[in-house]
Amino acid sequence: MAEPTTRAYRSPRRALQAAQTRTAVLRAARELFAEKGWAATGMRDVARAAQVSVETIYGTLGGKVGLLTAALDGAVVGDDEPVPLAERPLFRALGEGDLAARAAAGAALITDIHVRTIGLHLALREGAGSEPALAELRTTQEQGRRGSTADGLRLVLGRPVDDREVDLFWAQTCPEVYELLVHRSGWSVEQYQQWVLTLITELENGS
Repeated sequence: MAEPTTRAYRSPRRALQAAQTRTAVLRAARELFAEKGWAATGMRDVARAAQVSVETIYGTLGGKVGLLTAALDGAVVGDDEPVPLAERPLFRALGEGDLAARAAAGAALITDIHVRTIGLHLALREGAGSEPALAELRTTQEQGRRGSTADGLRLVLGRPVDDREVDLFWAQTCPEVYELLVHRSGWSVEQYQQWVLTLITELENGS
């Protein structure tokens, strides 16, 4: 006689608490990494800010590298739901409406992502110099950004784009250029967004 199969019990309340804890940890991590950088942000600092134990962070997100990885991934899309950027409504909107509307949506999306992620990118760049896992993460992030750039340009322009167009736009809209223009040269976020719109318009016109 077969033994009865037991089913694991999942408490909705416990799952909600775990999700809230993860959200609190990632919020604290984003603020601290952006403010203090990689080296000066410790796991205890994040735990204190999130009002959890260090052990809870390790159990939820792993070590410091995993924490920055998850913090950056969520900052790119704007929340911590496991939905890729390409499947988000804001990304799909790049292919909707006339050219002017699509170009404006593209410039706004790029700008919003930089506003949310620039501090984390600077922490990643700092840490990549001494932490091989972060150097690998930085490479992976840039590969993903180039892929998203190509997909986004095809939606906005409504036509195929060649590698040269993708490479130039990808390079011009990288986090480093955003930091130079907005954080170091004093451009406003609105000025940066208008400049990105100009780049897209030039591509529309075949410049």
